[in-house]
Amino acid sequence: MKNKVLGTASEAIAAARAAGCVRDGAMVMVGGFGLCGIPEHLILALRDSGVTGLTCVSNNAGVDDFGLGLLLKTRQIRKMISSYVGENAEFERQFLAKELEIEFNPQGTLAERIRAGGAGIPVFFTATGVGTIVAEGKEQREIAFKGRTRTYVAETGLFADVALVKAFQADRAGNLTYRKTSRNFNPMMATAAKFVIAEVERLVDVGHLDPDHIHTPGNYVDAIVVTKPEKRIEQRTVKK
Repeated sequence: MKNKVLGTASEAIAAARAAGCVRDGAMVMVGGFGLCGIPEHLILALRDSGVTGLTCVSNNAGVDDFGLGLLLKTRQIRKMISSYVGENAEFERQFLAKELEIEFNPQGTLAERIRAGGAGIPVFFTATGVGTIVAEGKEQREIAFKGRTRTYVAETGLFADVALVKAFQADRAGNLTYRKTSRNFNPMMATAAKFVIAEVERLVDVGHLDPDHIHTPGNYVDAIVVTKPEKRIEQRTVKK
């Protein structure tokens, strides 16, 4: 059994770089939903690596001083493939100034594009986005399904050079479990990249995890780092 645990996030990014997966112009998947379940230390290490021209696949773009907002601030991201980006003023500025290429996706379509990439499916058809700018320039077909014929638009699967994911715990073989909201994008991204790094809060011995409770099998994971998360609240709401 290979021990996949590395000492720091920087060491993990260096390992992915040595494998040719962290480089200028790479496609990087970054897990999380808003600020929940993001691999915050791996994002910092990716920023410090100095790579540029990145295409980032992520539900969100972080906020100005946290998450992917840090990579936007240093202008290391060339293109974002995202579904929700409404919390980042620098993202807005770069987008309106045409300094950042954006590929907006309906949220379910983004999730399915990632899942399809991990499953080896290059193209699929969905009714979501038909009749909107989402469908512009894409193949469309009339397809009979579930007793009705309607228009569907073709979407491509996504497969990245590297995926940075956040899990709750892992064993040394790379088997992962997630908690709650962090299961939205992290598990599917862990299947859809050449090199997968998992940032985790807890490390356990092999055999400790109940096989029925493992969300990502270790064969998908190349490196693990144990960190202490900050767990920011994106929009703090309190009762008056």
